[in-house]
Amino acid sequence: MNSEIVHASGPVLLVGGGEAKQSALAAAIGDVCAVVAADGGAAALLDMGIMPDAVIGDMDSLSPDRQAGLPPGVLHRIAEQDSTDFDKALRNISAPLVLAHGFLGGRLDHQMAVLTVLCRHPERRCVLVGAEDVVTLVPPCLTVAVPEGERVSLYPMGPVTGRSEGLRWPIDGIAMTPAGRVGTSNEAVGPVRLWVDAPRMLLMLPVACLGVLVDGLAHADGWPARAG
Repeated sequence: MNSEIVHASGPVLLVGGGEAKQSALAAAIGDVCAVVAADGGAAALLDMGIMPDAVIGDMDSLSPDRQAGLPPGVLHRIAEQDSTDFDKALRNISAPLVLAHGFLGGRLDHQMAVLTVLCRHPERRCVLVGAEDVVTLVPPCLTVAVPEGERVSLYPMGPVTGRSEGLRWPIDGIAMTPAGRVGTSNEAVGPVRLWVDAPRMLLMLPVACLGVLVDGLAHADGWPARAG
């Protein structure tokens, strides 16, 4: 039996309490099947006149007045303090893709925690959307039609190796680790294809590449859920 709070057959917009442009949120609304807020992210949506389908978190960032104004069944309080609100929300969304706004920018420790969650739940396909960058966990094989000359950064969150096509500096056979070799500031010389052997590699692209990244993820196989 499925235990998630939100079930959607198409993309879901997830909004956090960090930096998020109203114009970007408004543009994303038309392309998703559901809108979810992680705790204080609900305030940004409510300020735009948008009622989220669900608000998930420990509710330490959303004012009591805002909480009281939500319709019955929208607020889902998860009181445990062993995970972040992003973790609480992502693991409770069943959807082919989550577009997460309001999680990049601001405090660095918050951003690092968010990136860790991407690796903790590799079966949850998610793209973090910021003012300058989009970030996702690379699936086993991914093809993205990145324009020639565009920045492509790969960052390992743990030991991982892979191979590539379409990068100025290929990654074939390179053992990457956070404290060793990383793959930032690479460059596309054509459509980029990546293969990785573990769900530990982050792909970072300019925000203008969001569309081609989403298209590539739609045709990629995913990672299986981790035991436990």
